[in-house]
Amino acid sequence: MHQLFSDEYYMKKALEEAKTAYEKGEIPVGCIVVCKNKIIARCYNLTQTLNDVTAHAEMQAITAASNMLGGKYLTDCSLYVTLEPCVMCAGALNWAQIGKVVYGATDDKRGFSLYSTTMLHPRTEIITGVLKDECSSMLKNFFLNRRK
Repeated sequence: MHQLFSDEYYMKKALEEAKTAYEKGEIPVGCIVVCKNKIIARCYNLTQTLNDVTAHAEMQAITAASNMLGGKYLTDCSLYVTLEPCVMCAGALNWAQIGKVVYGATDDKRGFSLYSTTMLHPRTEIITGVLKDECSSMLKNFFLNRRK
């Protein structure tokens, strides 16, 4: 059983968002932002729906969390995302000065860590591999079904 307020607990919430994306035909990446143990943003990829290559889950979450808090910096927040952020999202997370980034699956093709592990803000804590298998399998199933 997972303890309330653990990284696994919050990643399960991000997986719920990824499932919604999957059901809507979006690449199943889900994301939440937590501030002081409260979820303040829930998002998933909207690139197909909005016909916008920048509508990644993380970008949606940064905007939603900033609006909720009334400020552009997310220093007291943690972002949980099912797939490692890309370079674009890592750059935005850097600008937002997010306090912590937790991701499940590694993105071996476009993840920010392929380019630089220092792309996030120097004070950002990074935790990888949380519920990695669950996050990876949803993405793999999505792409397998699309290729049929």
